Amino acid sequence: MSNSEKDQGVILALIKRLESQRLPRALDIKEKVDAGERLSEPDIDFLQQVFDDTARIKPLADRNPEYATLVTRVIQLYREITEKSLENEKNAS
Repeated sequence: MSNSEKDQGVILALIKRLESQRLPRALDIKEKVDAGERLSEPDIDFLQQVFDDTARIKPLADRNPEYATLVTRVIQLYREITEKSLENEKNAS
């Protein structure tokens, strides 16, 4: 099996996880912070796990630039969540 075939298998698994787990949870968290709520510990743990995974996935994304738009949009979503969360924390103080 070539590296390209391995990459495609990993990418398909990651996309399925994004669709079934990560994206729904991220959208729930975004809705929460957009409503002015603060993040819970489980929310923070989830975001930390996503950031850790992103660092491990970066070489795969770099080798497969056809997924650059998807990767960029997902990163942007998580950035919006963290920025809004920080704003909510400042407003709560």
